[in-house]
Amino acid sequence: MEPEHLFSWRWHPYAVDAKQDYSNEPTTLVVFELEEIPEGTRLKVTESGFDQIPLARRSEAFRMNSGGWPEQIQNVARYVDQTT
Repeated sequence: MEPEHLFSWRWHPYAVDAKQDYSNEPTTLVVFELEEIPEGTRLKVTESGFDQIPLARRSEAFRMNSGGWPEQIQNVARYVDQTT
């Protein structure tokens, strides 16, 4: 974490099956980068590491995460709009 600039975490993407143990699977890395620009702040979100996710889960995990991030960015924008 670099306050006001960057934060990141690792997780098991789309780990939704309560019967499945994901603890031995590789994780992906999610990075949020904040950059001050004349119009305000630019937020860049990058998730990497899908090439290490087991092939049986990779496509669905990528698809679900690819669809989820735009929604989360909208949530961030709504939050910022409400607090400024």
